[in-house]
Amino acid sequence: MKTSLGIWALGPMVTRFVPGGYQPEHAAESTAEKVARAVTGLGDLMDGYEFHYPGELSPGNLDDVRAALGEHDIYCICSGAHTDPRFGKGALTSPDRAVREEARRLSREGADFAGSLGAHYIVWPGIEGYNYPFQTPYADSWKWLIEGLGEAAEVCRGHGVKLFLEHKNSEPAMKIFMRNIGMTLHVIHTLRREGIDNVQVNMDWQHLIMNGEHLPEYAALLAAEGLLGHQHANSGWGTFDDDNMVGATAFMETVELALEFRRCGYGSGGERLGFDLFPYTEDQVAAVKRSVLQWRFIDSIAAKIDDAALREAQSRKDAVRAYELVYAAMGA
Repeated sequence: MKTSLGIWALGPMVTRFVPGGYQPEHAAESTAEKVARAVTGLGDLMDGYEFHYPGELSPGNLDDVRAALGEHDIYCICSGAHTDPRFGKGALTSPDRAVREEARRLSREGADFAGSLGAHYIVWPGIEGYNYPFQTPYADSWKWLIEGLGEAAEVCRGHGVKLFLEHKNSEPAMKIFMRNIGMTLHVIHTLRREGIDNVQVNMDWQHLIMNGEHLPEYAALLAAEGLLGHQHANSGWGTFDDDNMVGATAFMETVELALEFRRCGYGSGGERLGFDLFPYTEDQVAAVKRSVLQWRFIDSIAAKIDDAALREAQSRKDAVRAYELVYAAMGA
């Protein structure tokens, strides 16, 4: 399975408590310099890279970034509305019509930029939500959100690329509208009824873990519906968007996820394992490398599981036999 990395893993690691970041030495680096550092340190562990538009990649720095990428490609472009202070009360869902229109323009522009590169477009609508009860016109906001996402999807379709939707329950908006798999599927199926069928899900693992959404179950569900589009691999404690190294926590869930990928053939259609990491205090390249190597180990365990025997055990919901097979694959 091919891989990609969100270049934000190599930033200064800012937080609201340390606005300058835990690694301020990287604050002045250009995107091209970050890419060069990643390419030098990771080599062929990464096939491509992902960037936010316009903050990390735009026509203005495209040539420099491409030169730094070498043989690596640009796999995804991600929307960047959550980084723009104009959209503090929402971008596609702002109550101000002029702000909404500007957000929709930028969203279409980002989708067009992605399509011009042959890259897929990711929208994580983290700024689309609310912070207080009684603050928000819910029905209107959902209507505006779906309209804006539909416009982006149509631009992507014109280029022959996909729109990947990524949900999260909170941050920066305290209650993000599209905050679970069900709400994400609501958006997708609403767009499908309108004839827009190039929208799939980007599974950010820690976002699902935060919701108590079991990774392999949702991968299997989405794959069965033809909606498993992309992955943002990571791990975390389950209460915040930690974006820790793959396999650091949620180990068994990740082994089962690898098994479900094998069952559904994820990757055989060109899908990738993207890495979305935020190594606050760790060596950034080393943390990414460790994530890739730990994923490979986890996947090797999944490959050793006797799947026919496991399916037979699952047909009886025999958990004891299932774990006997899983631990046998780990050498027990």
